[in-house]
Amino acid sequence: MLQRIQTVYLLIAAIVSAGLIFVLHLWVTNEDVIIYAKDNLLYLGMFLGSAFISLITIFKYKNRKSQFMLGRLNIILNFILLGFFVYQSLNISGETAVSEKGIGMLLPIVSIVFLALANKAIKKDEDLVKSVDRLR
Repeated sequence: MLQRIQTVYLLIAAIVSAGLIFVLHLWVTNEDVIIYAKDNLLYLGMFLGSAFISLITIFKYKNRKSQFMLGRLNIILNFILLGFFVYQSLNISGETAVSEKGIGMLLPIVSIVFLALANKAIKKDEDLVKSVDRLR
């Protein structure tokens, strides 16, 4: 059913992963060059992959177990992306390449929160269906 709350959470996670990466920058270099996710193919692919998985998860509403599994996979993908950002910011010594970190580095955290809320709602639906089956 597309009118469930997990659909809203998954749609917000997809919008954060696919839409906001073009608006919010990841960092600014010493030469005042603003770096977005579209400038790095790895980051762009991971963000768009996360959005694609979120959209696929929305339409898997008939199979809640695969929906839950895809949500967990998407959370793992966002943690890997967050790990790349942490590595990028800690690996740079001093002010060599990055002078200012952008708010775009926090997008995987926002996406993880909404994906966790969606998985919680999916689990709640699965538990409700199991309890109704027990009564029959």
